[in-house]
Amino acid sequence: MSAQIRFFEQVNRNFDRAAAFLKYPKGLLDQIKACNSVYHMVFPLRRDDGSIEVVHAWRAEHSHHKLPVKGGIRYAATVNEDEVMALAALMTYKCAIVDVPFGGAKGGVRISRWKYSQSEVERLTRRYTFELVKKDFIGPGIDVPAPDYGTGPQEMAWIADTYTALTHRELDSLACVTGKPLAQGGVRGRKEATGRGVYYGLREACSYAEDMRRLGLEPGLEGKKVVVQGLGNVGYHAAKFLQEGGAVIVGLAEYEGAIYNPKGLDVDAVMAHRAEKKSILNYPGAENIDQTRLALELECDILVPAALENQITKENMGRIKAKIIAEAANGPVTSEAAEFLVKNGKMIIPDMYLNAGGVTVSYFEWLKNLSHVRFGRMGKRFEEKVNTQILQAVEKLTGKKFPGEIFKQIAHGPEELDLVNSGLEETMISAYQQIREIRKKHKDKIDLRTAAFINAISKVAVAYEELGIFP
Repeated sequence: MSAQIRFFEQVNRNFDRAAAFLKYPKGLLDQIKACNSVYHMVFPLRRDDGSIEVVHAWRAEHSHHKLPVKGGIRYAATVNEDEVMALAALMTYKCAIVDVPFGGAKGGVRISRWKYSQSEVERLTRRYTFELVKKDFIGPGIDVPAPDYGTGPQEMAWIADTYTALTHRELDSLACVTGKPLAQGGVRGRKEATGRGVYYGLREACSYAEDMRRLGLEPGLEGKKVVVQGLGNVGYHAAKFLQEGGAVIVGLAEYEGAIYNPKGLDVDAVMAHRAEKKSILNYPGAENIDQTRLALELECDILVPAALENQITKENMGRIKAKIIAEAANGPVTSEAAEFLVKNGKMIIPDMYLNAGGVTVSYFEWLKNLSHVRFGRMGKRFEEKVNTQILQAVEKLTGKKFPGEIFKQIAHGPEELDLVNSGLEETMISAYQQIREIRKKHKDKIDLRTAAFINAISKVAVAYEELGIFP
């Protein structure tokens, strides 16, 4: 992250812009904006060769207006306190926007993941968990981490196991962390949730003919040209679902470079090529772009930055050709660049809304862990039986039979994945409608990010007002 651009400052600048439209007391707004607590820990790690390395790590809890607080843990060489605080703040606002009853938090460990063996990462993860337990910074009703950049289900399983061992196997201990493997209490659909949420959010945003007309576009995703920066978990699934939804993926970018084909790229074929060649470059039929950030400047309708923060800045904002910038990553557009792009007629779908699919499905996983029952287990067969009876009644009344495959599809009772995806779709659609309605109330003179902040600040403010000040 550039030393000139403090991430937390960017978040607060956007907060202040939205707060100017609200009439809450300054003291209350200052409380909402402030980061409640930050724990900077330093601990030793014994490497496989016997040497000892000192590791720096953080956990920030931004807001306690709702408990537990929620946010991922990232392993990256660039992790610092400012970044963790900013991401924790975004989690507070993100949860409020999608009506998930959590405060915001974030964690980070400053390591280059690829330099460490699996056993070293396990020792590091378990020690980090111990530090969190020691300071009461983790627990099903306190602070619930999740995966982020550089972490995944395996790290979450180690966290859950360590927490359980240290807390005398409390009944709800698996709810101390989300994003776990299925066998350890995870939920189906969690891995692809953020990318799927990006798809649902973009589909909803593009469904309004009035909004698309302003951009010179037709409503719907069908045929829209898309560039995706970042092919990690979020970027890959966003690209995959957008392609399945009718969009044309014309550009894909990763750290080694980017590829472009105005006629379209097959996302899964590109991923297979990268797995074989260890690079997306030299994909058949595509043009190579050696500098990956130049992919942001490609000709397209929708640009999806799905990598790290501060990708579109003062330096390159004037060369962005996309009409819609969909922030799948956290903070990929600086506040200065965002202001410039909006003034120049671009639509920015903000990160705090668009990438909320992960925390939404994490919420479902947390609920599953607290209830100790798989979604669909209680109702699937009952619904199948009722649907079957209705279909049979229709057949009897009409004297005609449904084709076998259609009968099965209609009678099907929902599995866990069906219910998770349905809940995510409902969340992303209703949240966008709330944001859009706020923008309309302001005569479309504010952008979607400001509308999203107004929505989030209002919800958090109401919670604080109702709770009161203690003592």
